[in-house]
This record gives sequence, C-alpha cells and structure tokens, in this order.
Amino acid sequence: MYRILEFLRQEKGFISGEEIGKRLDISRAAVWKGIKKLREEGYVIEAVTNKGYRLILHDTMYNEKEIAQGLATKKLGYPIYFFKETDTTNGRLRDIAAGGESEGAIAVAEQMTAGRGRRGRPWEAPAGSGIWMSILLRPNIFPSQASVLTLLAGLAVCQSIEEETGLTPSIKWPNDIMLNGKKLVGILTEMECEMQQTHFVIVGIGINVNTTEFPEGLSDVATSLYLESGRTFSRKNILQRVLLNFEKLYQELLDSHCSFAPFLDRYKEKCSTIHQEVKVLGKETFFAQAVDITPEGELVVIRKDNGKKEVVFSGEVSIRGGKTSE
Repeated sequence: MYRILEFLRQEKGFISGEEIGKRLDISRAAVWKGIKKLREEGYVIEAVTNKGYRLILHDTMYNEKEIAQGLATKKLGYPIYFFKETDTTNGRLRDIAAGGESEGAIAVAEQMTAGRGRRGRPWEAPAGSGIWMSILLRPNIFPSQASVLTLLAGLAVCQSIEEETGLTPSIKWPNDIMLNGKKLVGILTEMECEMQQTHFVIVGIGINVNTTEFPEGLSDVATSLYLESGRTFSRKNILQRVLLNFEKLYQELLDSHCSFAPFLDRYKEKCSTIHQEVKVLGKETFFAQAVDITPEGELVVIRKDNGKKEVVFSGEVSIRGGKTSE
C-alpha cells in the first residue's frame, strides 16, 4: 500500500494503474485494493478514466508515514509508534522502553483517552486537534539532572511554534507554554531510574494546535494555536520542527556535560514568570516575587511575608492576577 503511495507522491500528474502494477509487479486489482486502503486512511486520490490516479497532497494528513516523510532529525523520531487511539503516549512509550527500545523512539497518538498533566490533572486530547507525543531518551545522567530535559523541551517547543506560526508564546516556569495568558502546551517528564542511574527518560508533549473549543472550566485557562490566530496549522510540520529543535538542544546539553548554563539566557528570554507575583505551591504555600532563574534552571523568588530570597526547586507556581494552568 505504501509503495503505491510513494509512486503517487513522486508523480506530478496522473499515473495509470497499469503502470503502477508494472513497476510493483502486482495486478491492477491489487493496485485498486491499495488505493482503496489509502483512501480509507484519509488520503485524497483522484481517479480519472484513461489517465489513472493522482494524489492530492494535504498538510492535514497525520500518520506514521506522513510524520516520517521529510523528518530532518538524526535520531529523534526513529522509530515512530503511531496510535489512532491510546490512553497516554507516555504510558505506551514506557512499556516500549522497558522492552529495550533505543533512544529516539517516539509515540504519537491521534487521540488520548486518559491524557494527564502534572499532579495527575486531566488533559483534553481529542482526535484531529493537537499533537500528543512522547520522546524516549537514554541520557547518561544522574536522576537529579533529568529536570533539565523538561526545561529544554519547553524551550524547543516555544521556539518551534514561533518559527512555524509566527506567534510568540512564552514559558511559565518550569515548562508550561503560554499564549496571551492561557495554557497552550503541557509537558510531562517521567523517568525510570535507580539512586544514581537513569535508565530512561520519557518527555511527553501535548500541544493544542487546531482545537476550536474547550469544555466548560477549561476555556478560561486553555487555548490553541487556532483560537489565537484564526488559522489552522499542519500538525505534522510542527511536530517535525519540535523534534528537530529538541534534538539540537539535547545534543548541546550532552556536549556541555548536562549543564543548563549554556541555555540560561535563552530560557530567561522566553520565561514570562520572572518579575511576576507568584503563588508557590509545594511543601509550603506562600506568595512571592519571581526575580531570576539559576544556572541550574531553578526559580529564584523573594517571599512576600518575610522578604527572604528563596530558590524553588520543585512544586508548582501560579502567576497572580492572571490566567493560571492550575
């Protein structure tokens, strides 16, 4: 079936079923069956008597074959595990990783039925609207260093969206991508490790691309590229761009012995949390002024109650007086 697709993709005009059959050494009936299966997958194939078949290319096509087509990365995206429907891509990729799959594999879903964000919050992931993807990494790092990968993923996604759409999202520390005060992207990083050894890291990325509406309770805090621009975008192109940019940053991280310092200025330029009044949620809840990001990627705040400077290592931060993704 996909060999037929390649012939159709290469031809600028029509190609007859007889010619396809000759090239593939299959019958015209087998050609027709292949064309039928491609149409069932969503490909638009025009058929004209005495001319043959012609593929009508659409950026909206989204499957394993289309994602692989034109992918410019060296490692990320090989192989691609594509699911029309699954519970979570992180969960599926974790099972795949446990089976010994190599670094760079990705899991992509058309729809997730049990998508989740941080702290187990539900994440809306309907079919045909967004990018629901997880990336398998096997870095030689200590478990304590893995949080840097989350920061880099946020930086890569933010950069990719700007390059593909012209919109200018920002990062709400540590890894939510915001646009006009609403959450556009969620990133969830999980890992399998021991005390001093990281077996693998899974970076899950959810991007609201062409979502036209959100359920009650989410519409005031979530948004999509479509809602902010009035335009639809190619999910395939954005996904490919994210993989390419993330791969470059990931290699740069490995080359710098997993130091976040080389990325600090780039991250701070995109981070909208700095200089904002925030509410810090963790072992203790308090209000503070966010003032900086450390070379390790931690948030520096000045507490409102006692004026002391503190470094926030983990937990959650919401920006006061604006939209929050809590």
